[in-house]
Amino acid sequence: MNPVNILLVDDQPAKLLSYEVVLQELGENLIKAQSGREALEHLLRNEIAVILVDVCMPEQDGFELVSMIREHPRYQHTAIIFVSAVMMAEPDRLRGYAAGAVDYVSVPIVPDVLRAKVRVFADLYRKTRELERLNADLEDRVRERTAELEASSKQLRQLNEELEERIEQRTREREEALAQLFEAQKLDTIGQLTGGVAHDFNNLLMAVLGSLNLLKKRLPVDDKSERLVANAIQAAERGAALTQRLLAFARRQELKPQAVDFAELFENIQDLLNKALGPGVDIRKHIPPRLPPLLVDSNQLELALLNLFVNARDAMPGGGTVMVSAEEKDVSRPGGLTAGRYVRISVSDTGEGMDEATVTRAAEPFFTTKGPGKGTGLGLSMVHGLAAQSGGILDLSSIKGEGTTVSLWLPVAENIVAAPPAPEAIPQDSVPNLPHALNVLVVDDDPLVSLGTSAMLEDLGHLTTEASSAAAALEILGSPQRFDLVITDHSMPGMTGAELARLIISAYPGLPVILASGYAELPEDHGLSELLRMTKPFTQEQLQTVVHRAVAERATAA
Repeated sequence: MNPVNILLVDDQPAKLLSYEVVLQELGENLIKAQSGREALEHLLRNEIAVILVDVCMPEQDGFELVSMIREHPRYQHTAIIFVSAVMMAEPDRLRGYAAGAVDYVSVPIVPDVLRAKVRVFADLYRKTRELERLNADLEDRVRERTAELEASSKQLRQLNEELEERIEQRTREREEALAQLFEAQKLDTIGQLTGGVAHDFNNLLMAVLGSLNLLKKRLPVDDKSERLVANAIQAAERGAALTQRLLAFARRQELKPQAVDFAELFENIQDLLNKALGPGVDIRKHIPPRLPPLLVDSNQLELALLNLFVNARDAMPGGGTVMVSAEEKDVSRPGGLTAGRYVRISVSDTGEGMDEATVTRAAEPFFTTKGPGKGTGLGLSMVHGLAAQSGGILDLSSIKGEGTTVSLWLPVAENIVAAPPAPEAIPQDSVPNLPHALNVLVVDDDPLVSLGTSAMLEDLGHLTTEASSAAAALEILGSPQRFDLVITDHSMPGMTGAELARLIISAYPGLPVILASGYAELPEDHGLSELLRMTKPFTQEQLQTVVHRAVAERATAA
């Protein structure tokens, strides 16, 4: 009987040890995790048959962890048993079953009961896998018998040989495609999680930066207090920059693609790259003079090149050579790329190189081989996100002890229609003062963001009303109270800000709407492409500019 993997999740080592002692006689593989994050890491690396989860954990309780596990397609039907050290009320039990648990065990546990429950689900998992294996064996035997019958004649044998060759080739192609798909799905899963975290973090930064800037305006003249507030604002702005890197990996940053002459772009930033690498590194380039233009966000491409060059420098502590090259490639057989014309930009170093395991994980966020404090692990993942969001790919090859080459495949501008540029902000001094205070409806499900936005508007002299959902906003708009402007968050439960904006445009044609979001997830269809937008975190000055523009556009339309 082949042992299966059983995952034990509890923040207390002593309890984990007790579960291990009770369950070891089952003869199964016991995997221990002391936190939700460690449990998720084990789930990504192993096939798990049964999961025991403690209900009460400090960082993330069992209900939250089980809900996250159930979201993964591979573990939607895995047996999960809750372990509780307190008496669970019926609503708590129902909550656990709703989250995805199949059973409960109370502490102090009865060893025989725990073993019996785990054994039942482990045997069920094993029998399910055995049934799948038997089905696969049956299919194999059917194929073998078919091959024997086809081999009864010379002509059929010849056809069968040709068929087997084609099948073998297709199998290799399929295995390669599945490997690429698995890697893409893994990075996409991490990207979705990262994008969600960045979105929530942007909401927090919105409240922090807005409050700090308002507080700064109200502080008495005091150099020390001003320095402390300025330091806090600078730290929050650095946090905003970090979320931009996270969004770049998650492919949720807002890009402004345009036709870019790579030779000219590289020439403009070469001095910056020389300073970043230092005197011990020699830069060489091989860029053809008539390279077709790329379709990419030039600022993000410059940042990506800087990240690649810094990585190359760090891989050559004793100095070395960095070679940047570019060449046009015509892709006729897609392998992760849409067929068409591309430019491959390669950055090669003569550094330490990486082994195969490191190359596999190099583009994952927060993965780094550098020492503590020497890297965030987001540089290469940001480049990967830029390539994917621009319609290209990132290709990484390395040999331990010989060096690394990172290739960035980007589409040629003629083949892809560039996205329309975002409207430029109206200069503050060119916008006339508003004739009166505006009555503004602020819609956001996060009370911290709603409060911060309202405070900034009130500081500008406007009147505000807050709504915690799109439904509440529609109810307020249906009242006798009249509004001059609506500012709504996009990502809200029930009804999104874009859906709310569409209803407002239909029901209240003269009422301007501003759409805000923590990341670039806003739709471009259904008549919303011209809608005024803000990206969180935004400053009071940016808010004032957009408010003025909304009122000016309404006046122009009238």
